[in-house]
Amino acid sequence: MATIALASAVAGCSSTDSVDKSASSPSTQGNAAYENIMTRSSVRSYQPDLAVSPDTVEMLLRAAMAAPTAVNKQPWAFMVLDNRESIDSLAEVLPYAKMLNHAPLAVVVCGDMELALEGDARDFWIQDVSAATENLLLAAHSLGLGAVWTGVYPNADRVKGVTERLGLPSYIIPLAVVPIGYPDGEQTPKDKWVASKVHYNRW
Repeated sequence: MATIALASAVAGCSSTDSVDKSASSPSTQGNAAYENIMTRSSVRSYQPDLAVSPDTVEMLLRAAMAAPTAVNKQPWAFMVLDNRESIDSLAEVLPYAKMLNHAPLAVVVCGDMELALEGDARDFWIQDVSAATENLLLAAHSLGLGAVWTGVYPNADRVKGVTERLGLPSYIIPLAVVPIGYPDGEQTPKDKWVASKVHYNRW
């Protein structure tokens, strides 16, 4: 699968041993995974008449579930919204996600507290589900789709609104809503590299 290859390539890029600290602008030619990361951008405008196929949705979710998790607990659940009424209903309770009104698809990425670690380690679910959300965004970009991360948790009003609209059980916490669709227009990724934010060995 393309998503498996993507995940493997990204994992290969993560080793600090492979980073050339002396290179001011390392070449990315031939490195599709790295190029996918660097060219991704938050897409808020979609072609509303172009649906995302079920096979593509499954590819997105497989990529999301390939993310790492603490103790391999995989404490996540995914709500897929692919009809107009369901998607628009979320836009009504999420003030910063009005782009949902034009998206043909939305994925609500949630934490499953019945699968989360116990005690002080419980909140690792946030990191786990965030990793799944980022995988989802990267997979969407690699498949020619546009997506944007809109936050839900920990805002209590947003969590309550999404929970009520979707009928989520009490042990499911919505972390993010990701509107997805084919981009309407060209997108320009941001260069977020700031060398002064990098520290080696000690602060």
